[in-house]
Amino acid sequence: MAAQGAGASASTLSGFHMALPLPLLLLLTILASMLARAASVGVCYGTSGDNLPPASAVVGMLRENGFTVVRLYWPDGEALAALGGSGIKVVVGAPNEVLTTLASSASAAAAWVRDNIQAHPTVSFRYVVVGNEVPVGQTQFLVPAMENVHAALAAAGLGHVKVTTAISQGTIAVHLPPSAGVFTEEALSFMSYVVAFLARTRAPLLANLYPYFVYTLALGHMSMDFPLFTAPETVVQDGEYGYQNLFDATVDALYAAVGRLGVPGGERVRVVVSETGWPTAGGAAASVENARTYNQNLVTHVWKGTPRRPRRVEAYVFAMFNEDQKEAGVEQNWGLFYPNMERVYPITFGA
Repeated sequence: MAAQGAGASASTLSGFHMALPLPLLLLLTILASMLARAASVGVCYGTSGDNLPPASAVVGMLRENGFTVVRLYWPDGEALAALGGSGIKVVVGAPNEVLTTLASSASAAAAWVRDNIQAHPTVSFRYVVVGNEVPVGQTQFLVPAMENVHAALAAAGLGHVKVTTAISQGTIAVHLPPSAGVFTEEALSFMSYVVAFLARTRAPLLANLYPYFVYTLALGHMSMDFPLFTAPETVVQDGEYGYQNLFDATVDALYAAVGRLGVPGGERVRVVVSETGWPTAGGAAASVENARTYNQNLVTHVWKGTPRRPRRVEAYVFAMFNEDQKEAGVEQNWGLFYPNMERVYPITFGA
């Protein structure tokens, strides 16, 4: 709906040519153009490749394609330097490797914030993601690390930068029907503490959600229309809510799982889809056409929200590039672009 509104604004500007001063008309025209070009999704910028373009070129690509927010998995100095002053918001990770250090003391977290956040004053940071799909053996350090980073940001006058973590889709034990969503036993051991922190600090819960993997695990038992957003009618009826795509069902299953924790204020914690996408090769149902269909439909769908939460879903497409240093097979084939900066397939990122 927002994108339609932006388009309508651009198309009606011509009616005011005689009524508005030229400088104001020019400003409105530029603003309308920017809104029309803005991508409705963010993108994950991974760097597990030995042939990727320099960060300065990547930032140019982000701007050319209308991306207003990007996710980095670690505070890459070159990327942050290039993003400084670009106007692009940055979601930056404190990787699993530093989790125990950040949890160990407030001073360690303060040093990390000083070196990786305060050192880049012209970067517009959106979230600091403490840990990505943290292994169960490290989850005891997760909330202490989040608490210390949160305190360090506040002490540095950066309390507006929210602290969160990104969980795996594997933490959800039941996806369908969405109202039955529940966490696995392993996830239950730490998710109550995570959600309590997020509720108190008014931060979102990030989740890496891949309908592709749910589909491939259910090969022969699910039509591909459901994960690709192409089902012509309701596939899963869940009480009063009907689901035509697996993305919505997975997001709402996660909301249901959070609700079952019974954490005070947990119902107000917003879910952000910090990774989603479809591979072009290397696995079952992995093809250029399927990837283009999924990601293009995702871009146009996120504005609608889900049946239970009918407002825009903040989502990040995985990934910017095919990365050749990842495990061979499907893991190397999620990119929107080849390392030579050419598109893997045609796609429009604005809704």
